[in-house]
Amino acid sequence: MDLHEKIRTIPPKPGVYLYKNAEGEVIYVGKAKSLRSRVRSYFLEASQANAKTGSLMREAVDVDYILVDNEHEALALENNLIKQRKPRFNVLLRDDKTYPYVKLTLADRYPKVFVTRRLRKDGSAYYGPYFPGNLAYRIVDLIHRTFLIPSCKVDLSRYHPRPCLQYYIQRCQGPCVEGLTTPDAYRESVRDVQLFLDGRETELEKSLTRRMEEAAAGEQFESAAKYRDLLITVSQLQEKQRIASAENDDADVFGYHFEKEMVAVNLFHLRSGKIVDRREFFWEELPQWDVIPDLVETDLGAPSLQSKGGTEEFSASAFFSALLKQLYIDQQYVPRIIYTPVDFPDREALCTLLQERSGHRVEITVPQRGEKRSLVDLAGQNAKQSYDQRFRTLQPNMRAIQEALRDALTLEDLPRRIECFDISHTQGAETVASMVVWEDGAMKKSAYRKFKIRTVDGVDDFASMREIIHRRYKRVQEENQSMPSLVLIDGGIGQLHSAVAALNELGLTLQPVASIAKREELIYTYGQENDPLVLDRRSPVLHLIQRIRDESHRFAVTYHRKRREMRDRDSELLAIPGVGARTRMRLIEHFGSLRGIREASLETLGSVVSRTTATAIHAYFHPAEPAQPFIQISSD
Repeated sequence: MDLHEKIRTIPPKPGVYLYKNAEGEVIYVGKAKSLRSRVRSYFLEASQANAKTGSLMREAVDVDYILVDNEHEALALENNLIKQRKPRFNVLLRDDKTYPYVKLTLADRYPKVFVTRRLRKDGSAYYGPYFPGNLAYRIVDLIHRTFLIPSCKVDLSRYHPRPCLQYYIQRCQGPCVEGLTTPDAYRESVRDVQLFLDGRETELEKSLTRRMEEAAAGEQFESAAKYRDLLITVSQLQEKQRIASAENDDADVFGYHFEKEMVAVNLFHLRSGKIVDRREFFWEELPQWDVIPDLVETDLGAPSLQSKGGTEEFSASAFFSALLKQLYIDQQYVPRIIYTPVDFPDREALCTLLQERSGHRVEITVPQRGEKRSLVDLAGQNAKQSYDQRFRTLQPNMRAIQEALRDALTLEDLPRRIECFDISHTQGAETVASMVVWEDGAMKKSAYRKFKIRTVDGVDDFASMREIIHRRYKRVQEENQSMPSLVLIDGGIGQLHSAVAALNELGLTLQPVASIAKREELIYTYGQENDPLVLDRRSPVLHLIQRIRDESHRFAVTYHRKRREMRDRDSELLAIPGVGARTRMRLIEHFGSLRGIREASLETLGSVVSRTTATAIHAYFHPAEPAQPFIQISSD
């Protein structure tokens, strides 16, 4: 069906529309009160030579839509689809910073306390978020030292033979060992932690005072002293909070600076009237869609253009509409007040949606005067400073770096994706390889891959590189994936030639390949090995290549160390006659490490495994000692 005919069939109801290009990729997602009117309006704007609409409509060949019941549902669905599909004509929030919470695992037999950034419905209690982020870690450390509730990974659903180090340094009550504490005493500490995290210090002080007096009356002076120290700590914390307290509600304040199609945004977090943290957001290349005159949606859903002197300007209204939806709709915590420098059409609808999801009143306002406007102006001034530091003094924008890299390596197109490979081993043992991916200005960790070398024995980095390049791009061909803009090798000419040989075997003779040699930091490209590229040490292009190379090296070394630790831990025990996988696991769980097993006496080993196996293990680790008679330890 022709695009014009399809648009005529769209109903005049609220929903979300998705424009697609010839490859079927979603290139823009929008929402509307009336889908038919909104989608139809794009052709009117395109005919009026509007740059943003013209660019979109030149690429769009199809449109899909999803009907919803109301505008609130459309807002939420639009936000989810933008985050999932990442359309290039939408403003995309690339900052994934989240603030931590303190998690108390109340569903466990013996609850623990952790710092987490992800909230789940698992029966645990979550407190936060905390600003700045390290405050959560300081609070958990205080809980360890004061209330002796641990964060360890020990399984507390059963008892263990001995406690860990945390018990001995007095940061845990030792619930992992029977008899070191009681369930009642532990539950009492957990209740204290709940009161502390809930901010009910007065109630906590009364409870601690009562228990201290009861312990003193029963002549349990050690317990009384412990409660006294707790009281002092809680009192000191309460006094600090009293000094810092204010009557103001929590608020977020936004400011921005736009120049040369680049935007810097500053976000101030105000908690109890104090600026507790600041976040920076940057867009180095806004989609052409958003450098436009403001669009104001009418009651029928169709937009009307607000041009300013016939020139195209940055649409701060559309920008903040997109930013706030992506920033707050999926968040567990939303402040009661959000101050923005500009108004936007769906502000009231977004307020209502955030209120429904957060369970409290949320107000998005555009202050015009007074202290609140001064805060917005302050955020704007800081955004200007952030812009200057990011785009003027520290480095050029990413497109300029991509263009410089393209020119330096004589690539046909701008490098959008770089895949970098490295080999890691210890004298030929446990040889592994890594592949890291840089895409559109950032490392894409979800695309990282690690390899075990299968066909190479001993030290042969060239053959190892040839194997992994062949395996990687053979799979790319089989799955009809796109080749990267550049294959980058961590190494010199030898590794470069090995990679090129593997690509030639697959028929990929035109694939751009380069390598960077350590120490000299020379960049070799295939066909120009006698004339390596030497970049200035301050060059942003060299910094980008070094950053990718270093990440590949780190990823390879981490994987190699893990493989080596697994080999050392597994192979030595499994080499002992009578020790299988289950026996090895039982020994590791009991003694904690290979060193503990090595230092254990024959009698101690015999309490965990059979007499024959214990004798074999002891003889393996102590071959010089004469065989000792096995003494069965009686439980009588």
